[in-house]
Amino acid sequence: MSTELAAPGGSWPRRRWRPRPPLNWALRLSLTVVGPVASVLFGLHFRHPERIPATGGVLLVANHVSVLDPLACAMLVYDAGRVPRFLAKDAVFTGLAGTVLRAAGQIPVSRGSADARSSVGAARRAVEAGELVVIYPEGSVTRDPDWWPMQARTGVARLALTTDVAVVPLAQWGPHRVHDYHAKKLRLRLRSPAEYLVGEPVDLSALRAQVREGRPLTADLLREVTDLLMARVRDQLGEVRGEQPPAAVHPRPTRRTSGDLPGGPETGVA
Repeated sequence: MSTELAAPGGSWPRRRWRPRPPLNWALRLSLTVVGPVASVLFGLHFRHPERIPATGGVLLVANHVSVLDPLACAMLVYDAGRVPRFLAKDAVFTGLAGTVLRAAGQIPVSRGSADARSSVGAARRAVEAGELVVIYPEGSVTRDPDWWPMQARTGVARLALTTDVAVVPLAQWGPHRVHDYHAKKLRLRLRSPAEYLVGEPVDLSALRAQVREGRPLTADLLREVTDLLMARVRDQLGEVRGEQPPAAVHPRPTRRTSGDLPGGPETGVA
């Protein structure tokens, strides 16, 4: 049987279902808004959602092609029977929206401040409590002109090596057609294709054992693990696109812009 799964508005029927955990008022409200919006904007195609563990802590490591990524990604996670928690810049945690986001368990990130460490701690507590946290290690929408993942920050490796939770790579492709970050254009269209490919969990048991035995979390080790995780994401993205990823990885921008959206614990603390 095919393991592909289509969200509402997708092009094939749902073939499997997982029971979902109870939702509080904020999560129900969020899904009431996000579900219809995502279904109108995107024709969501999910491949191998069963690779997302049904229970236990999960770090879902994804590439970042659009500020709209969380809308489609949230539906993938929810359709896989889990509730996503995202790390997002603290600027969106104001007013009524901030109240709803906090009540829904989303995690504010204040990059470049002392509060950044608390957001990393919140992400660690969440996964250790058995929750699923979505991380965009690039920290903002990729600056690669062809939309391949750019160089990632290493905070994701610190979390991956100091917890025992599943680390699952995710390739996403398509939301940039609706909101083009590079051109700064919103191109509203109905059911623009959005492809999602979930990879097998990455086995970090040997490196985790070394860390438990006292191996220091050096910059080289963190970079090695970060590059390993993003290589999995890049390879999956190549599969989705039917292309070979380039050998070179686009560098991170040297200057932060107002459009940057911290999507994970890559807040300058690692």
